[in-house]
Amino acid sequence: MASDGFKVSSLKGKVTLITGASSGIGAGASIMFAKLGALLALNGRDVENLAKISKQCTDMGAAEPLLVPGDLTNEDTVKTTVEQTVAHFGRLDVLINSAGILAMGSIETSDLAQYDKVMDINVRSVYHLTQLCVPHLIKTKGSIVNVSSVAGQRSFPGALAYCMSKSAIDQFTQCIALELAPMQVRVNSVCPGVIITDVHRRAGLDEEQYAQFLEKCKQTHALGRPGEVEEVAHAIAFLASDASSFITGVNLPVDGGRHAMCPR
Repeated sequence: MASDGFKVSSLKGKVTLITGASSGIGAGASIMFAKLGALLALNGRDVENLAKISKQCTDMGAAEPLLVPGDLTNEDTVKTTVEQTVAHFGRLDVLINSAGILAMGSIETSDLAQYDKVMDINVRSVYHLTQLCVPHLIKTKGSIVNVSSVAGQRSFPGALAYCMSKSAIDQFTQCIALELAPMQVRVNSVCPGVIITDVHRRAGLDEEQYAQFLEKCKQTHALGRPGEVEEVAHAIAFLASDASSFITGVNLPVDGGRHAMCPR
């Protein structure tokens, strides 16, 4: 990892659009980028939470973020988000695709409605938003960081549509990295293991189930624990910054070694 000074100098003043910024990894990335001096446009569906994250950014002395709330499965919202960001800042340097949902269900227990919802949010909206951001990123020789998951690299029963969606994001990352490399736009993803956020509760786990799930992480992650949001945010900042100027097409595990494990 580059020194703090180098990271600050390479992200300072960079216009960064972060989706899913109202909670979890997106919120953590927003605060991290604010610390590093980036100029932020923040998207999320929870307007109240988005305002709280914005206040956390300004409380630490960062420039006030532009809030572009809305549901990115709505095509007009996607267009408006990009238009408002570029109109406000005059350019776009970094795109962080962090918006996503986790849904539980197997081939037997899930339905097509769940599949469509997960793929719409986790894949289709990312495809569309990135497509609209690319012309602006080409102008600035910018970078894209997608938030994927260890579930895109390893198979887990009981979260079928989610695993498929993250596998799609990994392939999306590598394909567009090759497509955009001639224009010097870098594209990478982070693939977190279990990170302590509200995403699992939103997917339906109650407090007891969630506590058991976190306890099990001592066995399922080589480092013997779940991860923290800030640990993923550091990796996102690294991949977005000039500190990783010769890295593109990488799906980086941030998972305490989970991707490398083979139960025996």
